[in-house]
Amino acid sequence: MDILHLIDRLEELFNHSRPIPFTHNVVVDEDRMLDLIDQMRVAIPEEVKKAQQVTAQRDRILAQAQEEANRTLSLAREKSDGLVDRDAIAQAAQARAEQVVNQARAEGDRIRQDADEYVLETLRRLEIEMERLLTQVRNGVQSLQSEKVSEPASKE
Repeated sequence: MDILHLIDRLEELFNHSRPIPFTHNVVVDEDRMLDLIDQMRVAIPEEVKKAQQVTAQRDRILAQAQEEANRTLSLAREKSDGLVDRDAIAQAAQARAEQVVNQARAEGDRIRQDADEYVLETLRRLEIEMERLLTQVRNGVQSLQSEKVSEPASKE
């Protein structure tokens, strides 16, 4: 299940919770909250797996580009060795091979940067949402604890 969907469900649970009068606290259905938290624990590894898949795909594309560049460079060297006008052709082939290698490296760097940005952004969003949820949970716990402390005083 998508982590953002679970976060939306958690927010919906919070929004439909019963407010405690004269406070900014709410009473949350404990079973539903714990169920959502358990589902989030399961979903988070999926988000990390997706990020790892993007990284693996980036590495595979980079390796393919490097292999193609090496193959192009090798073919250029073989062809240039067999031609009569060796200097001009060798220079052109070397320049073309260098251009292909540079293009492959640039493309690999761009893909790596895009993947890194995607992973970083995903993890940042996840961190923000987890911090927000943790704050809500802590507020709920604090509210319940302060209610327990005030109950004995009100019974006296």
